[in-house]
Amino acid sequence: METPVDAPIKDKHEESPRWKKPTVVFVLGSGPGSGKGTQCANIVQHFSYTHLSAGDLLRAEIRSGSEVGSMIQSLISQGRIVPSEITVKLLCKAMEESGNDKFIIDGFPRNEENRIIFENVLRAKFKPAFVLFFDCPEEELERRIMNRNQGREDDNLETIKKRFKVFVESTLPIVSYYESKGKLRKINAAKPSQEVFEEVKYVFASET
Repeated sequence: METPVDAPIKDKHEESPRWKKPTVVFVLGSGPGSGKGTQCANIVQHFSYTHLSAGDLLRAEIRSGSEVGSMIQSLISQGRIVPSEITVKLLCKAMEESGNDKFIIDGFPRNEENRIIFENVLRAKFKPAFVLFFDCPEEELERRIMNRNQGREDDNLETIKKRFKVFVESTLPIVSYYESKGKLRKINAAKPSQEVFEEVKYVFASET
């Protein structure tokens, strides 16, 4: 008997003639404090994109009490990584149910497996229009996180360094991949937020 992890993911879009080819923009940052969350909110407000976060979707599925949600919670509790197939399936479901055809996908893909699974699930019918990358030096990320004092458990120097290390090992190859494909749009995220958004607006105006 197939489990939710083992079950093949069926591409509903392939069966539906009403499915309009979506515009997808991946949004990545060089670490916590890069400001991509703030800029995603600006993009939604100014360009009418739907903002999807893989982490938010996983947490929402857990709260729903579904079978898949219970499995996700179990995997996280065991310190195991949630399979890319599950994350991608939740993203595709959210895209289909949104009623929109323009999406920014925040913090995804985090690694090469994410990218490959996402492309396979969509049968390579579309690729991201571009990848928005908020580039900020590690020293500036540390300064911002330590100064924002939000009382979050992950707001400490050790965790910041660990997450930056994960970025270098897992996400930087994704950034390099899309750069090699001419899809990367690098933003200098070390500048003040409004100046950063001026760069973002220029990119969207040029690409859409």
